[in-house]
Amino acid sequence: MSRLRTASSIVACIAACVGALSACSSSPKHTTPTALSTPSATPSVTTPTVWLCRPGQRPDPCATDLTTTVVTATGQRHVQRPRAARDTGLDCFYVYPTVSKETGTNADLIVQRPERNAAIAQAAPFSPVCRVWAPMYRQRTTGDLFNLADGAANSLPNRVAFASVEAAWRDYLAHDNDGRRVVLIGHSQGAAMLIRLIRADIDPSPAARAKLALALLLGGNVTVADGGQVGGSFQHVPLCTHPRQSACVIAYSSFPSEPPAFALFGRAGAGVSLLSGETATNRQVACVNPAAIGGGAAPLHTAFATATFRVRGVDTPWVSTPGRFIAQCKHVANVTWLQVTAAPHDVRPKLSETLGSAWGYHVADVNLAIGDLVADVAAVGQ
Repeated sequence: MSRLRTASSIVACIAACVGALSACSSSPKHTTPTALSTPSATPSVTTPTVWLCRPGQRPDPCATDLTTTVVTATGQRHVQRPRAARDTGLDCFYVYPTVSKETGTNADLIVQRPERNAAIAQAAPFSPVCRVWAPMYRQRTTGDLFNLADGAANSLPNRVAFASVEAAWRDYLAHDNDGRRVVLIGHSQGAAMLIRLIRADIDPSPAARAKLALALLLGGNVTVADGGQVGGSFQHVPLCTHPRQSACVIAYSSFPSEPPAFALFGRAGAGVSLLSGETATNRQVACVNPAAIGGGAAPLHTAFATATFRVRGVDTPWVSTPGRFIAQCKHVANVTWLQVTAAPHDVRPKLSETLGSAWGYHVADVNLAIGDLVADVAAVGQ
């Protein structure tokens, strides 16, 4: 296979970074009941937490093989073995994006292939630097997200989804945290749920903020006061402004250029903002470049999960194209985004806006910078 054909075979995994992977059997339930004390407007949750991922669970999609084929700018390939996990004193609490294809408004809590694939693609890479916990939650399904009757921030489907995430979080703190600091990781609807969680359970409490090591809230429209680090989604938890900073937020939505007026991300009060109740339009959507937290442009360390990728007779479940893309935060008028452009003179394939210009590179938000995000988490560990 030529170098160019080798590189072009990466396209499939870029277009569907949470696509078909090796199937795992359903994960066992955690049998500790949870109870949620909330206002009467919020559904009560008393069912046991169902863990998609938890340390020691078998099978655990967040603890899968991370052996990677690295493809260089010239098309050369080599196999990179995963580094050994080390105890950083951190737990990662992961909330997956919209993946459920169930027919109802809110998903059930049965572990299925879409949730497992999302965990493999987005959460497993963090396993060398933190213990990964990922609850199942009653998310808005793919079929219901564009149901306008359910679109209000305080609609019953949104409240059901958040209540199940909050219940799992409180269960984890009560029974499994063991005093460890926590990294919150969420993408799209998962990020929206974590915005609500931080706003309700963490931002108002100094003790809870002290437990927060980092929040990676990607493709969720975190907001701040215009030009500020807080004053939007949160009053006390700021955006990260320098490497190794803790108790702060890394957030962005990736596009190849300025998002259009109808974009679902990057504009306050629009699109994904409805899931978190971020309806105010007089704020600025946050952007923190995970590859250059202090600002400026930097190459991304991109990696995608694949079914298999063969190098000299070795099949690897991951393929990486470090330096293929350059990222920099951009802000124009009322729109903010992480602009991702292809490095010049590079034979590896470019990225396409799989779902159209309203979505930009949303499908690939996490994996475009997964190496950088893992490094950011490692930097705040012990």
